[in-house]
Amino acid sequence: MSISLDKVERTAPGLISLYKQAAVSLDKHRLSGERATVYLVLDRSGSMRKFYRDGTVQHLAEQTLGLAAHFDDDGTVPLVFFSAGVDGVAEVSLTDYSGRVGELNEAYGHMGRTNYAAAMEAVIDHYRRFGSSAPAFVVFQTDGGPSSKRAAVDVLCRASRLPVFWQLIGFGEDDFRFLRWLDERPVPAERVVDNAGFFAAGSNPRAIPDSPLYDLLTAEFPEWLAAARAQKIVAC
Repeated sequence: MSISLDKVERTAPGLISLYKQAAVSLDKHRLSGERATVYLVLDRSGSMRKFYRDGTVQHLAEQTLGLAAHFDDDGTVPLVFFSAGVDGVAEVSLTDYSGRVGELNEAYGHMGRTNYAAAMEAVIDHYRRFGSSAPAFVVFQTDGGPSSKRAAVDVLCRASRLPVFWQLIGFGEDDFRFLRWLDERPVPAERVVDNAGFFAAGSNPRAIPDSPLYDLLTAEFPEWLAAARAQKIVAC
């Protein structure tokens, strides 16, 4: 079951608007009542500094938490920070989210390159370790292509057999040619099901109002759920 509005009002009043906006998008995409474990993967490459400094990444974490409150009842979102490797695994929660992303980013120190594969493997390992019965909905944020394109493709294609959906988000002015290509890997030639979506949020992601942002986040998830259930990857 999801977290009630009453609980959000009591524990995280700053997220009430996000919680309500997320509910509208979930209802629009016929996702109300669905269960999922929500993850947030955050790019810590050097070019991401400005997005951490101006609060853009923190805001995405809050938006993700507002969505997760409908998909699960534990009030937390696991975070995976990555650059050349996995820099850290932490979480945000209804009771501990304000300023947390910036604090964690500072604590992790050097911001390096962009290794998608390491971050994706960390999500898969975490999901398997904690044994959730619900599928995983992974918000995967980056501002450019990976250091190893082949490794990223390999992980995504192998992960198509798992109950894990990857919603890729591009921050910045990059044309995201690789991410678009990654999102279009053929089914069934390379993937059992289409297990990813992608959208570019532009150079000012916070300029996207919350309601359209939630529509973009959830647009392809219903199709993946249907396909994954048909293939018995996700239990009906």
